[in-house]
Amino acid sequence: MTNKFNIELADISSHDAVRILGLLSDRLQQITGDSGVSSFSAQAMTEVGACFVIARDKQGNALGCGALRRLKSGIAELKQMYAQPGYPGLGTSILSSLESHARQLGYQQIWLETRRINKRAVSFYLARGYHEIDNYGQYKGRAEAVCFAKTLDLKDNENRDKDKTQTRI
Repeated sequence: MTNKFNIELADISSHDAVRILGLLSDRLQQITGDSGVSSFSAQAMTEVGACFVIARDKQGNALGCGALRRLKSGIAELKQMYAQPGYPGLGTSILSSLESHARQLGYQQIWLETRRINKRAVSFYLARGYHEIDNYGQYKGRAEAVCFAKTLDLKDNENRDKDKTQTRI
């Protein structure tokens, strides 16, 4: 739980997940002209190395979501990141949670794709330590797509684990 938000692992087929993913699809359609549905598989969230999170306010209302899936050895792909407007810090909280899950799952990097026209998303990822990479996979050769990567600092995770061990002793 962050100060404002509770971010929890969730079942992608839950009512709240379906509702939030619908809001994301509507928003992507408005921004890019594409709902993003064709580039996401809910089935992939049930595979080893994948996770889906929902962010809630203190009253339990679902406000956002995000997902990770295994792209290749050591690399997770960030999918379906969404934060409802009007909740400062929500997107950063979701992303931080997903980065923590990625570390726990043993990933060294996170890659993602967004649309160049989605300036807000591009700025968001750049401001949080992601850097542009060559388009990969299905995004190769697609001028409207921009891909990003971030190398995760695993030492931060190791230090947190040590701190938890020390507080338990």
